[in-house]
Amino acid sequence: MDNKFACYCGLYCGNCAVKVKVEPAAKVLYEEMKAAGFEDVIAYIPGGEGFWPFLKSMVNDGMCVSCRDGSGNPGCAVRICAKEKGVEMCAFCEDYPCDKFDAFLNVSVGYPVLEQDNALLRDKGWEAWMTLQEGRCKKGYTYHDGKNTAGID
Repeated sequence: MDNKFACYCGLYCGNCAVKVKVEPAAKVLYEEMKAAGFEDVIAYIPGGEGFWPFLKSMVNDGMCVSCRDGSGNPGCAVRICAKEKGVEMCAFCEDYPCDKFDAFLNVSVGYPVLEQDNALLRDKGWEAWMTLQEGRCKKGYTYHDGKNTAGID
């Protein structure tokens, strides 16, 4: 597992619904449309000239890499702060958790597992954190669907 997919805030890109669900669905859609001949007629469909390259790019390159490599919100206060402070992950910052995490840690709109994940990272280190994320990936967990919010069953 590559830690470049570990976001500064403590989220792991491999558990994002875009990576787990949307990108594979895009591949199926692309293959089905290509097999049905859409590649030859897409320019005649309204919006097709923009859609086809976008879909093809999503299949070939994915939708995002990670916030470490430039994907995500460029104005993310968490990412900006982590980069300015030179911390690899916010969990390792002496000011964590700070007010920049209010929305992330809000159970109703944020990521319920983030606080415990960052505590694990801070207390047990990268290996334990990566093992948890890898286990979630194998089970098809996504942050979006809220399955298994307490960790691995």
